[in-house]
Amino acid sequence: MTGPRVLIVEDDPELRDVLGRGLEEEGFEAAAVASGADLLARVELGPPDILVIDIGLPDADGRDLCQALRASGIQAPILFLTARDALPDRLSGFEAGGDDYVTKPFVLAEVVARLQALGRRAGADGAIEAAGLRLDPLNHTVSNGTSTTALTPTEFRLLARLLAKPRETVRRRDLIRAGWPPGAIVHENTLDAYVARLRRKLRALRGTPAISTVHGVGYRIG
Repeated sequence: MTGPRVLIVEDDPELRDVLGRGLEEEGFEAAAVASGADLLARVELGPPDILVIDIGLPDADGRDLCQALRASGIQAPILFLTARDALPDRLSGFEAGGDDYVTKPFVLAEVVARLQALGRRAGADGAIEAAGLRLDPLNHTVSNGTSTTALTPTEFRLLARLLAKPRETVRRRDLIRAGWPPGAIVHENTLDAYVARLRRKLRALRGTPAISTVHGVGYRIG
């Protein structure tokens, strides 16, 4: 039985080979490509379970590729590899739809641990039904019984946290803890941007509860 299917997008051939072999040894089913164009061609054959994308590719910015994948309906967790450790660079990765990042140089054990965590968060939760909505953790969708819309893994986790206590205010820090991995630096505006995206998606489902802002505290649904 094979492990999660991971697609690595890295233009450095030595690093690409090290990641591919290392992940295979840790039980993942790893494939690797060298460019953004190769990535887009590869996912047309079927999306992987998890993606590892270098931000600084020769033919594309990894964040732009992430947005393109999200727009096409691919919701697999995305781990960014980046040589840039500045706060704006990290935040822009989350805002593009990424789920985690590792800064170069890194050790393989850290990449493995983060991929395992992403895999657990993406598929290990039970189904959630509350406030007239049903969250499907396997397909990362939300449904009101008649219509369904896709969510990114981060959107899924945020909505799941809100639905865990409908009509109760969830503090901003608790939403950030639910949505991003430990140690991630998440700007206040990043949380607001994800909530705005959730609101738009919920409005597309007729009759669904709205997400309300509790100024200075957090958000609530219903």
